[in-house]
Amino acid sequence: MEPVYILGGGRTDFKRNLKKEGKTLRHLIVEAGQKALADAEVDPAEIQAAAVGNFNGGQFTRQLHLGAFVPEIHPALHGIPTMHTEAACASGSLSVLLGAQWVMGGFHDAVLVVGAEQQKTMSSLDGSDVLGAAADYHIEKPEYGDFMFPKLFGRIAQIYIEKYGASEKELSWVAYKNYAHARLNPMAQMRDADLTYDCASQVSEKNPSVAPPLKVSDCSQITDGGAALVLVSGKYMERMGLEKSKYPRMLGFGSTTDYLALEKKDAPTFTTASKAAEKAFGMAKLTPRDMQGVEVHDCFSITEICAYEILGLADRGKGAELAMSGATALPQVRNEKMGGSIPWEIPVNTGGGLIGDGHPVGATGVRQVFEAYQQLTEQAEARQIEGCTKFLTFNMGGSLTTSVAMIWGRN
Repeated sequence: MEPVYILGGGRTDFKRNLKKEGKTLRHLIVEAGQKALADAEVDPAEIQAAAVGNFNGGQFTRQLHLGAFVPEIHPALHGIPTMHTEAACASGSLSVLLGAQWVMGGFHDAVLVVGAEQQKTMSSLDGSDVLGAAADYHIEKPEYGDFMFPKLFGRIAQIYIEKYGASEKELSWVAYKNYAHARLNPMAQMRDADLTYDCASQVSEKNPSVAPPLKVSDCSQITDGGAALVLVSGKYMERMGLEKSKYPRMLGFGSTTDYLALEKKDAPTFTTASKAAEKAFGMAKLTPRDMQGVEVHDCFSITEICAYEILGLADRGKGAELAMSGATALPQVRNEKMGGSIPWEIPVNTGGGLIGDGHPVGATGVRQVFEAYQQLTEQAEARQIEGCTKFLTFNMGGSLTTSVAMIWGRN
């Protein structure tokens, strides 16, 4: 297979409200794409194809056929083939994977990948119903009612706690840690929020219960945002005289699809999701202990804890313990409350994750890889992982239905 390199990337500020700015999904795609092309310092005429990840622009904004906005990024992109990928919250990572496979297979030498979602277009109740399309809507909506996804993941948390004897305090550590990371990220939605552990761990007027044991702080944000990447082949790098060792390369990937309904899955182990990680590690010939940084899909705090175990960062039933140890926090935010015996340092969700950075659904998988790119090229500034050369991303859609794991590295 032809090697795949990240030549550059870009993203938008996730704190923005596009509707208030008088802008639409079109503007997110164009802005993110232009930032990626500028960062890559690539002639737009070199781009041969583009993929756009988006979950539900049709309901959130009444707009689909999103590949047709790619030519608006730059006139040189007019006429290239485009494709839109959708797999709920994994829509963005599938676009990255699609673009990478185009390069691997020798179909294209330079591709643009964009992920975007505009969600602040309706009430929280209506928005929750739109998000319900990522679940088995006609079966699970009657069972779980309004705000279906917090309730689905509240159920996952209940199953985890019953099986492994964990408690709500571990969930609070995940939220506390990701808010702390977000304060180091100038593009994060919650960068100005100061969530204390006491606030994260207690039900209060400021932090009400949503779907026990989940509180508001355990939930990801409703977000408008976009992210984009330029992926190129090894042949392209050679033709342009670029030094390969300076750019992140895809080392391995895995993608799996489980049943849609939660009751058909083996929660909280999610062995189908684990197969995606196993494929990625097998292709890369690496292990979880070889990673210096990880981005996981923390749509809710319990999902991050499950992801530790799905990815092999912790043994089954030990994910909550890993969170409590402080091992997944950046050293620059770890304090006396995070501590005890740290088995190994593996910073997770260095930009704040979905909880702290934000969750523009179709953009999240692309944003995760952009975070990997920034870490691997030492551009992460205050949240930089020292000596980062191997990075894992894990994006999922639905209630752990579609799972995509990717490993990126730089020599």
